[in-house]
Amino acid sequence: MKKNKKCVVLLSGGLDSTTTLYYVIKQGYKPVCLIFDYGQRHKKEIYCAKKIAKSLGLKYYVVKFGLPWKGSSLINKKLKLTKSKHKNVIPLTYVPARNIIFLSFATSLAEVIDANYIFFGANQIDFSGYPDCRQEFVDAFQKMINVGTKKGVSGKKIKIVAPLINLTKEEIVKLAVKLGVPLQNTWSCYKGAKRPCGSCDSCRFRKMGFKKAGLVDPLDKK
Repeated sequence: MKKNKKCVVLLSGGLDSTTTLYYVIKQGYKPVCLIFDYGQRHKKEIYCAKKIAKSLGLKYYVVKFGLPWKGSSLINKKLKLTKSKHKNVIPLTYVPARNIIFLSFATSLAEVIDANYIFFGANQIDFSGYPDCRQEFVDAFQKMINVGTKKGVSGKKIKIVAPLINLTKEEIVKLAVKLGVPLQNTWSCYKGAKRPCGSCDSCRFRKMGFKKAGLVDPLDKK
C-alpha cells in the first residue's frame, strides 16, 4: 500500500517555516500550505509566504482571523516591541495561544484533505522563550489530536512534526542554504517596515544565525 505523503505546512514566510517547507519537499512529501493573517503588524510576511508557495506551485490557504483583545505587541501597535531579556521571561511579542490556534486550523485542514502530517517550524534553542515553541507543547498537542479528531480515534493519526525544534539558528541557516531556500524572499522582522529593523528579537536571532554560519543575509544587501 502506497504511503500517504500528503501534509499541511504552516508557512509564515520566515526563515524557519520556509526552511521547513523546503525540507518537507526534499523528503518527498506533498505539502499544502497554511498562511495566517491575524492582524500582525509585520504583514510583509504574508506577502512573502504567498510568493514562496506560488513559486513552488503549491496549493495554499490564507486564514484571516482577529484577536480583538490583542494581548501582544505584534498585534497591538500601542505596545513597544521590547527585546526579551531572559528565556524565562515571556516577551510582549508572544501572541497568546497562537500556535494552539494555528495548529487547530491545520488539524482541521489535515482531516479534510486526508493528510497524515502537519509540519511547522517551531524552534526551542535560539528563540524568545515562547511556551508554544517547545517540545512539551508539541507532545501535548499531539495527544489532543489523537483523542479529539475523527482520524485520531479511527487509528489514522495526524502526526505533528517540528523538524527544526532542536536546531540552532546557525544550523537552520546552513540547512536552508543546503536546501536551496530563496532566503532573499523570506521575512523575519516583527516591524512592518520595508527593511528589517535589525533590533527586534526575530531580527537579532536571524542575524546571529547568519553570522555564526559565516554567511551574509541577502536581506542586508537590499
